[in-house]
Amino acid sequence: MEVVILPDAKEIGAVAADAIGELLGRKPDAVLGLATGSSPLMIYDELAARCDAGSLSFAKARGFTLDEYVGLPIDHPASFRKYLLERLINKTGLTRYHLLDGERDAAAVAERTGRAIAERPVDVAFVGIGENGHLAFNDPPADFATHHPYLIVTLDAACRRQQVGEGWFASIDDVPSQAISMSISQIMKSREIICVVPDARKAVAVKACLDGPVSPTAPASILQTHANAIVYLDRESASLLTPERRGAILTDVSRQSAGGAAADAS
Repeated sequence: MEVVILPDAKEIGAVAADAIGELLGRKPDAVLGLATGSSPLMIYDELAARCDAGSLSFAKARGFTLDEYVGLPIDHPASFRKYLLERLINKTGLTRYHLLDGERDAAAVAERTGRAIAERPVDVAFVGIGENGHLAFNDPPADFATHHPYLIVTLDAACRRQQVGEGWFASIDDVPSQAISMSISQIMKSREIICVVPDARKAVAVKACLDGPVSPTAPASILQTHANAIVYLDRESASLLTPERRGAILTDVSRQSAGGAAADAS
């Protein structure tokens, strides 16, 4: 696992988009794991801008959604299907994608999508870290042992409060209690993982997952064991890390000269 600390969310988006552009340049038909929520917004905005400018193409790529709420209609503002269609798919020309329909038989959707994702390895998964340390919707204590690609999970109170805090729902009672989520084991099968975690409200979770031991109580701590995972933080989300972990701040200038080299590695 590598940890890169950048000045702000905009810079995270640019650096992460560089990595994705490099992947699609050498492998146009790459398989992508697609995160949702507030953390990857800056990446998707940057990718959409590059596609609009003609410097990047998703025409041959394939995408798999990481998660979706059970029972939430696609026209709800918090629907991850709506989110990906509006923020990534329709803006990049991605035509091969697997969205999770949580309105129907969630177990059947999880099984069917699991069979599809087993056909080809995921080249890069975009993920974030939740305020409770979750990875996708695998809240603590996460199931590190299951080999099912997708699970039906129950969302804990901290996760549901985060969704309200980010403005997706008006109250915690409006947040669905269950979701379909890509499992920890499936995420870890990805050849590369790009994890983006901006914002001071993520600092406690970042410290638990990156400074602490690998544990189901801090689900994203499992990233420490992945050989090709890179975690992009900003100054605020990295603020509670030990000085040894924080390392140097990677600026835009050093990004261009160092080719995206990590500021700290473990």
